[in-house]
Parts: sequence; structure tokens; C-alpha cells
Amino acid sequence: MFMKKHFIKIILLIIVATAGAYLCIRYFYNNKEVKQDARSFDNIPAVIEKTDRIKEIKIVEGATYGELMTLAGMDYGTVMEIYEASEPIYDLVKIRCGRCLKLIYDKDTDEFKEFVYKIDSEDELHVKKISVTDKNINTISTTTVEEGGQDVGVSSSIWQAEITLIPYEVKIKLSEGVVESSMYEAAIEKDIDIRAIIELANAFQWTIDFAMDPRVNDVFKFVHEDRFLDGEYVMPGKILAGKYVNDGKAHYVYYFEETEDNMGYFDENGNSVQKIFLKAPVAFKYISSGFTTGPRYLAAFKMFTADHRAIDYAAAIGTPVRAVGDGTITFAGWNSQGYGYTVSIHHNATYSTRYCHLSKILVKYGQKVKQSDIIGNVGSTGFSTGPHLHYEMIKHGAKINPLREVL
Repeated sequence: MFMKKHFIKIILLIIVATAGAYLCIRYFYNNKEVKQDARSFDNIPAVIEKTDRIKEIKIVEGATYGELMTLAGMDYGTVMEIYEASEPIYDLVKIRCGRCLKLIYDKDTDEFKEFVYKIDSEDELHVKKISVTDKNINTISTTTVEEGGQDVGVSSSIWQAEITLIPYEVKIKLSEGVVESSMYEAAIEKDIDIRAIIELANAFQWTIDFAMDPRVNDVFKFVHEDRFLDGEYVMPGKILAGKYVNDGKAHYVYYFEETEDNMGYFDENGNSVQKIFLKAPVAFKYISSGFTTGPRYLAAFKMFTADHRAIDYAAAIGTPVRAVGDGTITFAGWNSQGYGYTVSIHHNATYSTRYCHLSKILVKYGQKVKQSDIIGNVGSTGFSTGPHLHYEMIKHGAKINPLREVL
């Protein structure tokens, strides 16, 4: 009996020991498996999401749409199909140097599927390849589509064009500065995009002559858009509101859109800031130098600007000269009285303007011009000591000082 009890105990101990060993081995094996699995996950390569392939073709001077597309490897038929599809809404003959033609290829098949051209800062032309099914379709390259053994039509790919707004993300920003030598320099010091400053000057172009009017300690402040694409800053947008304090006097502009026929900049009283004449025949973007306060002595005329019945704008040869207002060209040619190449514009029964010492004339006698049209280029022809524009305003037949005329 005693031996039997001991035998049972020994059997039970063997069973317990065996079960314990089994569990330990299983635990170790499972942990090793987990660790191996963890290591194997580390070795799995990251899945890279496929994207469409994009090819950009820079438009160089003198190049045409057809030439650029052919050089990119496009066949003549495709080139013409894209051109014909876009022609009703945008003529690709008008592509501009410095921009790009963008070709997009499918991420799965690498088949060319879309043509994109940025028309301007606001709009893009998209020409996409689409599939159509039509029993009556008549195209060169078609494929019969069958379903259940029956002919259900003809499948073909065509190119479809549309102009879309560029999908900018717009953020509103406040910028300001104090003029010490010029608004250009003040903008650079404050790290303001110079394109935004040019737009601000354009908003004030009927009110301030940025070549002659600014003074030390003038202050500017404006609210404007900043435009982003894919999280990257691209360019400034509209000037929404602006203030310029010139020689102690505050000027304001506010952008407002009521209808397509009534939009633009208005003052604090709701009056349009656009006037019959621009304050200057040279745009701000060509005026980057500093200025001097007080009257200027003009050696060529032996007089100060206070008595000089004209304004001289120092600018590089070739700088565009614009008409300050709508009118008719009454003279365009060589003036033998010392003015060199000259353009005269009759605006109305009261005013005429004259632009002298030009290097090139871009209008002709009798031509109608609009405000801001380019009529010629700055030069140094006639009795001139250096490149500049001699600008005169005539009122009822007598020369007046344009800076002092209240328009």
C-alpha cells in the first residue's frame, strides 16, 4: 500500500514536470516567433503611392506651341487635336515666353492624358483626354464596344478643353513701412514682396506720382492677399485696402466689387479713385531710385522745377511711356525744336499732353489710345543731356505744371 501511494505521487510529479516543461518551451517559442515577426515587419519596404508623371516644357523666346510639343515627342496628330480642342476658348499661338507647357502622363499606364498651360496669374487651360461612346461618332481612331455579344456603340478618345481658376489657398496679410528713400527700399527692408508694392502703387496711380510726390517719413499700410499652392507661397494677390500718408496727407483705397461693370478701387467716401488722368506717364515698377525733396534745378533749361512747365522723369532708355488718359494722337514724329521724337495726345477740349525725347514711337497720327496704353519708349533724342522723359500738360493751349493741377 505504501509503495502504491509513492508510485502515484511519482507519476503525478512526472506529469506536472512534463506539463511545466511544455509550457516553458511553448512560451519561449511564441516569444521568439513574435520577435521574428517584429523584425520581419522592420524589413518590409514602405509602400510608395504612385502619382501621375509630369513633364514641364519651358517656353523660350521665338518658340511656338507646335515646335515645343514636337520636341517633347508628341505626334503631329495629337498636337493638332489639342490645338483644335483649345482654339474656341484659347488660341495656343498666344503662348508666352517664360511660362511652361505641362504634360501629364497616367500613373498606371504612363499614357499621355492631359495638357496644361498657365494663361495668367488667375487662369489655367486644361485639355484632357476623355473617352466617349456614341453609335454615331465619326473619328479616325475608334474601337467597337461589345456587351454580351451585341454591338452597343463605338468607343473613342477625344480631347476636351476648359479654362479653370488656379486653386490658390488665400491668406490675408497686413504690411506696412516708412519711406526713407523710396517705397521700393522700404518694402525690401520690411521683407515685403515687391510685387505687392507694385500692386499698391497701381491702386494709387491716379492719386500719387511715386517719382515726384513721396517725401521722407511718408507712411504706407495695406491689407492684401498672399497666394499659396500646395502649401508653398506663390505670389501676392489683390490689394484689399491701402493707406498712404504723403507729406502729412492721408490717401485711402478700398477694393470693392458690385457688378462686373462696377469693380475696382474706391476712396473712404465710396468714390472711384480712377480719374481722367494718371498722375505719371511712367509706371511705378520702373521707378526704383530715391527722390529729392524741394525744387530741382534743371541745367538744360537753367531753371528750377517750380517754374519748369514740364516734368522730367529720369529713366533708362527703353522704359515704356504710357498715355496718361484716353485721347487721339495729334503728333507722332520728329520735333525739330529740340524735343526729338515726340508724341502729342489730344484728350478733350481742355487738355492735351506731350511726351518728348523718345527713343521709339509706338503710335501713329490719328490713332485712338486708352489710358495706360504704351505709346513709346524713353530715350535721349533732340536737345537732351541724358535718358529721360520730358512730359508736358497743356490746358486751354497753355503749359501748366502737372503736379499742381487738381483733376
